[in-house]
Amino acid sequence: MNARALFVYAHDVVAAAAAWAIAYWLRFNLDVPPPYRDVMIDALGPMVAVQSIFFLVFGLYRGMWRFASLPDLKRILMAAGLGSMAGLALLFMLHRLDDVPRSVLLLDPLLLIMMMGGSRFFYRAWKDGHLSSLDNLSGEPVLVLGAGDAAASLLRDLRHSTDWHVIGLLDDRPEMGGRQINGVTILGPISECRRWGGRFGAGKAIIAMPSASPAQRRRAAEHAVAAGLSVLTVPTTADMLSGKISVSQIRRVELEDLLGREQVQLDDEGLHRLLQDKVVLVTGAGGSIGSELCRQIARFSPRLLVFYELSEYALYAMEQEFAGCSVACVVGDVKDAARLAAVFAQYRPDVVFHAAAYKHVPMMENGNAWQAARNNVLGTVRVARAALDSGVGEFVLISTDKAVNPTNVMGSTKRLAEMVCQALQASSATTRFVTVRFGNVLGSSGSVIPKFREQIAKGGPVTVTHPDIIRYFMLIPEAAQLVLQAGLMGRGGEIFVLDMGEPVKIVDLARDMIRLSGFTEHDIGITFSGLRPGEKLYEELLADGEATLPTPHPKLRIAKPTEVPDNVWLAELEAWLARPQRDEMDVKTDLKRLVPEYCPAVH
Repeated sequence: MNARALFVYAHDVVAAAAAWAIAYWLRFNLDVPPPYRDVMIDALGPMVAVQSIFFLVFGLYRGMWRFASLPDLKRILMAAGLGSMAGLALLFMLHRLDDVPRSVLLLDPLLLIMMMGGSRFFYRAWKDGHLSSLDNLSGEPVLVLGAGDAAASLLRDLRHSTDWHVIGLLDDRPEMGGRQINGVTILGPISECRRWGGRFGAGKAIIAMPSASPAQRRRAAEHAVAAGLSVLTVPTTADMLSGKISVSQIRRVELEDLLGREQVQLDDEGLHRLLQDKVVLVTGAGGSIGSELCRQIARFSPRLLVFYELSEYALYAMEQEFAGCSVACVVGDVKDAARLAAVFAQYRPDVVFHAAAYKHVPMMENGNAWQAARNNVLGTVRVARAALDSGVGEFVLISTDKAVNPTNVMGSTKRLAEMVCQALQASSATTRFVTVRFGNVLGSSGSVIPKFREQIAKGGPVTVTHPDIIRYFMLIPEAAQLVLQAGLMGRGGEIFVLDMGEPVKIVDLARDMIRLSGFTEHDIGITFSGLRPGEKLYEELLADGEATLPTPHPKLRIAKPTEVPDNVWLAELEAWLARPQRDEMDVKTDLKRLVPEYCPAVH
């Protein structure tokens, strides 16, 4: 035992002696007659000695009083109860319990349990601040939305705070009204944020609903914002289960919290078969999707993870993030056939995820159309052929919803990349070519979310292209997980379509971000700048004439095109890509010929 445990053990021994003496004292109305006093003193040593042994046997000194809980009370009950019974058995053998009042035999274990348990829970109550609850009344008043386990943990953590004072809880369950958690009253439903926030002068609301659905968290945030409160949140259940974040790490509500979706269920066993102890190569490994793919792949213990990336800085950042992991950092261009051949020959990858692409629609539309075609299409051709030549088992192309009935250069080049994989599949017996198509991901480079944040930080206005423009959104980790799942399920030639949920109006995103930043549209306005080159009001996930088939995974469907390009088409495409720099209009004319559904947007 350490010094602290010895002190606690001494406390319990003294408690055992005191319980025995007090039992006599109570039995005789505070005045123990001399004959019984002698019996009490004679039996004290054996009784306390036996009980103290049971204290050790039941491990009462492995825990800490600061965290005393019901399991500790259970051990005290067992140690005191069985110790008292063993002590009485010893006294019976020594003195046959002559002159020991029967009421003392009952009072002694009860008093001992009260002393040992009471002192522990009194200490915890003191450390948790329950005995000094008035200390933090000077802090800023806040409301907590939610009255579950997370709220209870949050209240314990905030009890010592001098910055915040929790004035009440709000919860939509009718049966919870008027009840208390850690001494804080549940005042009513979440819709009454304005009423209670105004009554107590609250300036902030903390959403303590980590396991609630995104729709429930969004509704709670909307009520708080409408009441003029700044909205904070505790981490989600998934964040806390990761062990990196505790419930007390309160932060501002981000748009991702409100647009987040249900956790993806992965076939972990199947993904281990696909990735574990394999060499996996990711092109565009430093980009938003590529880097998250690498993080998700690393969970399945590949033998080697190869980062293929053109940007030196992005590759350096990945190298630092994955320090200690088995990785190879390769600087290379996806259009460089010789570099690809050398890399594939050196590392012999088993699985390839092709995420490298130019994806910024307006930038690729005017002045960069030929570069978009070469990077997105020729790059796919050369990475795919390198995979074929080296016998890669699985090739997964990251595509986009903008490839469906494309209205811009970027979308049409990604559609051509999809068609390349389908054409190559027809002549491949070893490599499975799988395409995964999804919409926008929150927080990716070039997305509207970082742009809106920057504009709000500068005081506005927030610029939206059109009041009716809508987009599909998902979180980057979800997209990466579903890409892996699609790669596992693919048999070759499929185009997997991710369930993107309901489309979101961009102007509503802007309004949400303004409100979540603590402003109103009077403070920061929204202006409409007009659709940009190549942009359309809405994105589609399926092209005309395509049909979808269900898969065993609820968030994945398969798009089956009506016509698959052949080797003649592929040879024509490669000849077109081999030409020198092309005029912008010629490129768009050729794209229209190669992708019949391509219809350039006219604004």
